[in-house]
Amino acid sequence: MAPDSSARQRLLFQAATLDERARAAAREGELEASARAILEALDCERRAVGLGPQVLQLIKPRA
Repeated sequence: MAPDSSARQRLLFQAATLDERARAAAREGELEASARAILEALDCERRAVGLGPQVLQLIKPRA
């Protein structure tokens, strides 16, 4: 498993854990804690997507 792949899996696992924490907090009526966990989970998902392969396309203008 490549280093990026393991880091990506770790971030996705952390996002899933935060999602469960958010659900539990919402059930308890702790809306602020739930909202914080949701935002942290979304940040983890965003960072996991950023670890994927980056493609750069260069377009040369025609003369």
